[in-house]
Amino acid sequence: MAGTTTTTPTGGGGGAGQGGRRTLGLLASAAKRKDGFLQLLLMSGILMMSLRSLSQKHRVRDLANDAAELSLEQEHITHRMRELQGELEREAGADASGAFAPHLRRIFAAHPPIPTPAAAAEDK
Repeated sequence: MAGTTTTTPTGGGGGAGQGGRRTLGLLASAAKRKDGFLQLLLMSGILMMSLRSLSQKHRVRDLANDAAELSLEQEHITHRMRELQGELEREAGADASGAFAPHLRRIFAAHPPIPTPAAAAEDK
């Protein structure tokens, strides 16, 4: 048979037959290179912990900023409430009948303003 060709085992087939090398599985490769594989696992773990720590650091900073903004907002609201209370008391004092002032005093006595942290520090 003059037209037939034969393939040799070292010919251009798949990667398994070339030069007697065959690919190792992940577990076999890890068992063969224990030190390098353990080092890779440890470094990956350290990287993940570092990223988590960085995320928590940013979260704490964001929460601190939010707390400062909320404190400022509380001070503004408390200041506005005191202004409104003063305006209502002035209007009640200007009322000729005088019926509005005792009613406002009862309301303000039942619901005293919440002291701000700055005002509490000034009182001490």
